[in-house]
Amino acid sequence: MSVKSVLWMVLIGFSTAVFAQKRVDSTGSISGNIADHYTKKSLDHAAVHLELNGIVMARQQSNDSGNYIFRRVKPGVYVLKIVYAGYANMVITDLKVIGNQVTKQDIFMQPATVLKEVTIVSKRPLVNPGGISGTQLSSKEVMRLPQRSVNSIANLTAGVDARAGGRPNIRGSRNDGTAYYIDGVRVQGDHSNERYKKIEENSYTSAKENPLSTFSIDVDKASYANVRRYINSDELPPADAVRIEEMINYFTYDVAVDKGLHPFGIRTEVADAPWDADKKLVYISLKAPEIDMSEAPQNNLTFLIDVSGSMQSSDKLPLLRECLKMLTEKLRDQDKICIVVYAGAAGLVLKPTPGKNKEEILDALNKLEAGGSTAGGEGIELAYKIAAEHFVQKGNNRIILATDGDFNVGISNVSQLEKLIEKKRESGIYLSVLGFGTGNTNDELMETIADKGNGNYNYIDGILEGKKVLINEMGGTLFTVAKDVKIQIEFNPKFIRSYKLIGYENRMLAAEDFNNDKKDAGELGAGHCVTAIYEVLTKGSAEQGIDTLKYQRSVLTGIADGNEMMNIKVRYKRPEASASIRFDVPVLYQDRKLGTASVEMRFAMSVALFGLKLRDSKSVKNISYEEIVAMGKAAKGPDDNGYRAEFIKLVETAELLAKRD
Repeated sequence: MSVKSVLWMVLIGFSTAVFAQKRVDSTGSISGNIADHYTKKSLDHAAVHLELNGIVMARQQSNDSGNYIFRRVKPGVYVLKIVYAGYANMVITDLKVIGNQVTKQDIFMQPATVLKEVTIVSKRPLVNPGGISGTQLSSKEVMRLPQRSVNSIANLTAGVDARAGGRPNIRGSRNDGTAYYIDGVRVQGDHSNERYKKIEENSYTSAKENPLSTFSIDVDKASYANVRRYINSDELPPADAVRIEEMINYFTYDVAVDKGLHPFGIRTEVADAPWDADKKLVYISLKAPEIDMSEAPQNNLTFLIDVSGSMQSSDKLPLLRECLKMLTEKLRDQDKICIVVYAGAAGLVLKPTPGKNKEEILDALNKLEAGGSTAGGEGIELAYKIAAEHFVQKGNNRIILATDGDFNVGISNVSQLEKLIEKKRESGIYLSVLGFGTGNTNDELMETIADKGNGNYNYIDGILEGKKVLINEMGGTLFTVAKDVKIQIEFNPKFIRSYKLIGYENRMLAAEDFNNDKKDAGELGAGHCVTAIYEVLTKGSAEQGIDTLKYQRSVLTGIADGNEMMNIKVRYKRPEASASIRFDVPVLYQDRKLGTASVEMRFAMSVALFGLKLRDSKSVKNISYEEIVAMGKAAKGPDDNGYRAEFIKLVETAELLAKRD
């Protein structure tokens, strides 16, 4: 080989190596330290989220020294959000990442007094997105903020002590008083227009006078994600936002499933209540088997997307687009997708399109933009019309409504929407709801729509929750294995004086509804787990809140002499059937401590206790957050996805917020 050839090979190899090196090193990184603004003490295990265009791209926790680092970050302009219990959320915007460089960003957290969120806008003009931009607040309005907050924020952003040089430049939101801007730092308060249905906690009922308790199952999980959204924003949720059954059912529990006579398995346990040895807890859990998605029925999905003006923020339409893109990537060739949108009026954006044409579907999603008022009822009618025209026999015909629930044009009354959807569900088309966003969330309306549409309701507070609902739990979200599932408990007065169902307040049914096949009830999806917990007073315990009735019979006949404390009756219909199937599960009396119960029951109980605590229930006044944390940790069990560990962290955060408030 000639010298010239060798030189050429060396040069080519060198060029290739350089090109490869540039390609590998084209990404950058972000690193820094997180500390208290006043003490400069490092804060360990702070939650750090890296966002791009409103989507969380990566998340981690600071280490024991308060340090964090994101490696291999593509060049761009990012937002960094830091959440730490007891401190106001910190948001750094316009964080520029350059290839082959390290972007250094230290964070100094503000203790949460009245502060909810502090946003530092890097090298940008002051913007007031929520009110009247450029409005100067009066001295009186400025003084509503604690002087320490005004001083420290001025120091943080401008390096100026307000006490030494007068007031910093302050602007504010005049429309609702929820936001103030101090030298480019946003201080956000807690005022919103979110709507939740009033919940009246179930009370004790006499087992002798009223031995039957009947309810519809509930597989919705929206409440847990919504509660998490509040707590991660350093705020305890309003009591009516806490539906305890949805918090319990956010998690999956171990239940033996026999793919035989019935499409789900059932597990029961009885143990002492942790707050009163005279009370017992009865744990009932149903679970449907997972479905092989490759063998699942053909999908006929209609995305019904709210593109009204209220959907403009990054936690609404932009997040929704990313979630539906994930779902689109998982579609099979034979599945069909249609996109209907509604704002001032409803319209067809994508005609029914095979799942194999993913680029066409993704292109339609990318073109969605928000603007206008919200004609939700009109959109629902159009979605049902198109879904019916392309109905797939023995397939999964479902509408997926994605919205913040802010209907304000056309049919917006809850009762009118109920009647519309009840009528449409007879066609065999189910309707599920994905809720998004903050500020004007209409939780009551979205829950009602999903309930009446034979579907489920999930709240999406981030891209990971979208993945959980639409990818990890796709079978439960899309495929129904049993509909109109009802449970009726008959309590034996020989052992039980009175009982109370924890949660399910808006799912209670009359005793006669159990045998009425025309009465609608909840649906169970593939892989779904439904868990309920009863609190009961045993025969030897003191009655609470119930007087002996004067004119009722004092002794019931037919009380079993055996050891059955209750009988569980389950009634359901197969998806294609109109007649129901019933089976019974007797439960024997058990005298055992809660500590000897299964980890499944104990973890479910810790979640129920947390919900009761957030609702400020009288029944758990003597239970502390520390005890709930201890119970959750002891019963965490297998936790492949980290959901149970996240729950424990959530309880710890709520404890700090409760002390602050």
